[in-house]
Amino acid sequence: MKAPHPFGRQITAQTLRQRFAGLTQWEDRYRQIILLARELPPLDDTLRCPQAELAGCENRVWLDGEQREDGTLHLYGDSEGRIVKGLLAILLTAVEGKTPAQVLESDPLALFGELNIMAQLSASRSSGLQALAQGVTAIARRYADAAR
Repeated sequence: MKAPHPFGRQITAQTLRQRFAGLTQWEDRYRQIILLARELPPLDDTLRCPQAELAGCENRVWLDGEQREDGTLHLYGDSEGRIVKGLLAILLTAVEGKTPAQVLESDPLALFGELNIMAQLSASRSSGLQALAQGVTAIARRYADAAR
């Protein structure tokens, strides 16, 4: 498996709901996002290729994935910005281990709403997050189409 990380396996959506549950101030959520960024290992330089780099983000972001033998997706990524990297970690938590069909049938950003993060993002971060979600959807679609 390329670029292993704890998101979606050791750190689940339920784990994040618990971590964010008592946080009423945006600054506390912001700190938690930065802590999540620290838990996402940096990508190897060989995976930081132009094909994996996403457009539409303020910071450089790389996102790619692979399909496991059981049909589920392993997505991985990295960013030069701490906040974006933390947002990426949350997104990976939401989609890791799902099949391409499950990713395509769900809203990859739903977890952000549950964690009360969306409303506090700046316009540029919000559009960057949309670009990340579109990247996840494109990867899922690529594997779904390959299975046909």
